[in-house]
Amino acid sequence: MADLAQRIAQGKGDEPADIVLRGGRVFDLICGDFIEGDVAICGDTIVGIGADYEGKEVVDVSGLTLVPGFIDTHLHVESSMITPFEFDRCVTPRGVTTAICDPHEIANVLGSEGIRYFQDASEQVMMDLRVQLSSCVPSTDMETAGAELLADDIAALMGHPSGIGLAEFMNYPGVIYRDPEVLKKLALYEGAHIDGHCPLLSGKDLNAYISAGIRTEHEATSAEEAKEKLQKGLRVLIREGSICNDLRALQPLLTEITAPYMCLCTDDRNPLDIGEHGHLDYMLRTLIELGTSLLAAYRAASLSPAEAFGLKDRGLIAPGKRADIVALGSLEACDAHYVWAGGKLVNDAGFAARGDIAPVGRNSVKAKQVGPSDFRYGGNRSLTDVIGLRDGQVITDHLQEEIPAVDGDKRPDLARDLIRVTVVERHGKNGNIASGFVKGFGMKRGAMAATVCHDHHNIVSVGVDYDDMALAVNRLSEIEGGFVVVENGEILAELALPVAGLMSLESFETVREALVKLRAAAKSLDVTLTEPFLTLSFLALPVIPHLKITDRGMVDVTKFEIIP
Repeated sequence: MADLAQRIAQGKGDEPADIVLRGGRVFDLICGDFIEGDVAICGDTIVGIGADYEGKEVVDVSGLTLVPGFIDTHLHVESSMITPFEFDRCVTPRGVTTAICDPHEIANVLGSEGIRYFQDASEQVMMDLRVQLSSCVPSTDMETAGAELLADDIAALMGHPSGIGLAEFMNYPGVIYRDPEVLKKLALYEGAHIDGHCPLLSGKDLNAYISAGIRTEHEATSAEEAKEKLQKGLRVLIREGSICNDLRALQPLLTEITAPYMCLCTDDRNPLDIGEHGHLDYMLRTLIELGTSLLAAYRAASLSPAEAFGLKDRGLIAPGKRADIVALGSLEACDAHYVWAGGKLVNDAGFAARGDIAPVGRNSVKAKQVGPSDFRYGGNRSLTDVIGLRDGQVITDHLQEEIPAVDGDKRPDLARDLIRVTVVERHGKNGNIASGFVKGFGMKRGAMAATVCHDHHNIVSVGVDYDDMALAVNRLSEIEGGFVVVENGEILAELALPVAGLMSLESFETVREALVKLRAAAKSLDVTLTEPFLTLSFLALPVIPHLKITDRGMVDVTKFEIIP
């Protein structure tokens, strides 16, 4: 009651506010107006706007425009390749004060231990890190993951303050065809928040999926697909990651009419792209450049996500709301001069004052040693299934090419850009190895390999030389996971990710520099993809159409079955 009374007193001006932001203007996301006057903050709460206040601390924000802190509505911190603490330091100064994460990457390696690591981290970071509970670990029964989370396991993790609901339900066939274990998981969150994941789903199948209580969806890649999902009540999350680039396709749909039902997310964005272009700030700049109104863009970054995810305490600069505030030089540039997260100024001192927790998932790469012969790929039919890449998307095409076997092996064909792709089981469970073909890398020599391999996170490798592929795969066990690029028996570049084979223990600046070297090394192999490493990591995700590969073989995602 004392805190309540103090907030009221400071809002009325009977007591000096803890912090007063003076000289700026507030962008009102309800009416679209600009409000002059001070912003008063008591503890972690805004208590006054549009008036003159006295403050124990006064911050001059003259000439700046104040907007609510940005909310990233769907991401996997692990895919930034840095810990939650470094992710916090990387993106919070850009205005991201709330991030809604699904830790299913680490959960696929470590199970409940990985989710608890994120829950513990959420109690220490400056941003408000919301930890959804992973619904699909593994994503399907067509892969070997390091762990499995059943409904009872998820129930045991419920109740943490960071929770909002159930994370993206990728097993949409399991929903539509009413798999009993799927129904148990959905029943845990009956009437609560459940995130969706249903690429290209339409018609009655989409109706059935939404009927399960699904509320959001981030996989739409065209305005037509997104519009149907909006019309059927889903909140559409516009995604712009390092590989999934859907912003330009969906931008025409984001207007002041639809903005209350559309949000922004990055899903998977690495420190190199964040450093070169930005995070949600980049999305806002780009939307505005493409013609989206300021009001629609900034609503989609804060107010709309707050409403969509039930975070009623934020999304506006208004009395009673959480003091998540970004002070911008201009709305068009989205250039953060100051950021407050829960009333605390985001700066080096704030980051230094955080607590810490020990990393988990060390020595998690338990793959068997492989040799060149393990990458041979036979078959008695020359007609061969081939994964066809789309640069800038995780959707792949199901191609077929005539590739005759020579001495029992279908060799890479550089003239047709047909190279080997192999997945090696790395959790120490069965030693599976599966190979196939992928088209679209442009690679002319060498090999690449990674333990970032959605979502089971086995080892995935692509290459044209089997000796180089073997060296790359074996090197990953030595460095506890990560990325490796090899040519002619020499390691050109690598990035160690010892936390579950997914995250570095180094700073985001160090990881960013390593990614620069990796990208250059990939380019030296004539790889033409914009983001080759995340493209590599998504080749093995069997819930994204149309053709993928896991440690159990090539997967026809449309039929949801392993190809014999």
